[in-house]
Amino acid sequence: MSERESRILGIDPGSQVTGFGVVERVDGHVVHVAHGTIRSRAEGSTAGRLGDLYRTLCEVIEAHRPEVACVEQIFVSRSARSALILGQARGVALAALGASGLSVFEYAPTRIKQSVTGNGRAAKAQVQREVRRRLGLGVTPATDAADALAAAICHAQAGRIADVGIRTRARPRGRARSPVVRVRRAP
Repeated sequence: MSERESRILGIDPGSQVTGFGVVERVDGHVVHVAHGTIRSRAEGSTAGRLGDLYRTLCEVIEAHRPEVACVEQIFVSRSARSALILGQARGVALAALGASGLSVFEYAPTRIKQSVTGNGRAAKAQVQREVRRRLGLGVTPATDAADALAAAICHAQAGRIADVGIRTRARPRGRARSPVVRVRRAP
């Protein structure tokens, strides 16, 4: 019996460039569907650029029909202005995902990098190479698209673990017992 198929949209919001990546989880494998970047035009008002981002993300959602979406959690920036601009782009991405009715999951940047490269502090180039290798891409994706694909891969892997259905044993009622530790000493 084959595992439930799941199409996942990863978003890497940015003030100038927003990356997106779509993968599908089929029979325990993560398969590439699409990826790309959405570039804000340099001219025009902030509201106009954010409106363009919203419309384009809605088009991506309509074209690829994901079942779930994931977004990188925001990190603290040294510049308050940069953090505000990034927050606006992230808010637009979340609004587009919410308006489409998708379930949205958020992952810390270190968790995404850890799940894809094995190193939570991996450099962007390392993430790009590993995404290319894992998905069998002929060309290395742009950094923003690679980050979005990495988020989608992270969710696909988290989903597999969630599907396992790990159960924990309930703690016995009554007095809490401390675990018994037996130490075997060498003769």
